[in-house]
Amino acid sequence: MPVHDWTRASAGTFHDFHLSWAVHLTESLNTGLLPESYYALTEQRVGEPAAAGHTPRGAVAVAEAPPKVSLTMDGDDAWAYALRRRAVTIRHASDHRIVALVEIASPGNKDRERSVSDFVDKAVAALRHGYHLLLIDLLPPGPFDPDGLHGAVWSDLYAQRYEPPPEKPLCLASYVAESLPHAYVEPIGVGMDLPEMPLFLDPDFYVNVPLKPDYTAAYRGVPEYWRRVVEGGE
Repeated sequence: MPVHDWTRASAGTFHDFHLSWAVHLTESLNTGLLPESYYALTEQRVGEPAAAGHTPRGAVAVAEAPPKVSLTMDGDDAWAYALRRRAVTIRHASDHRIVALVEIASPGNKDRERSVSDFVDKAVAALRHGYHLLLIDLLPPGPFDPDGLHGAVWSDLYAQRYEPPPEKPLCLASYVAESLPHAYVEPIGVGMDLPEMPLFLDPDFYVNVPLKPDYTAAYRGVPEYWRRVVEGGE
């Protein structure tokens, strides 16, 4: 199944697909792709929800008496979904430490300068902490990431520019977390098949992750209406 044009989908549709793909990837990693001493989890990386507490005595219920202010402000969908995104984490069974991450970029990672900056900061921090990283970016460069998210990460690491080929603006990048991180990069475009990508567990060892089967499995769960949209039929 070729890569679809996800710029046509709503933020909620991509978020749902993103979660499904992450779960399928986790299942594949845990059923033969990873060595015995490693396991994968689909975990929320940011925006962890607070635990429910007791109703404070004497407090006013919002549902019964909304605050009397001039303006109520809410974030947009893309930003909200980005805060709830999940990543696939690879942990070592001996001490359960994180050794690698798989990040699937979402519209909320690209919709404003701060979004791109936050994503880059977290990616670079992960590499500095020794976490290897597989970045899957199936969304084209935008005004805040003109060279794509890999380009933004690479520029932050080394002040070097990565220029995606015009016919292949999307990007898969596997980073090796060393004192001087390096990356294995595969530019792709809409309509192309997803290739296998290396996921490093150690600077000298990796497993190949076949992305296409789990992408296809996740896509089967996309509502028919939105499948027609991303395929250009609506």
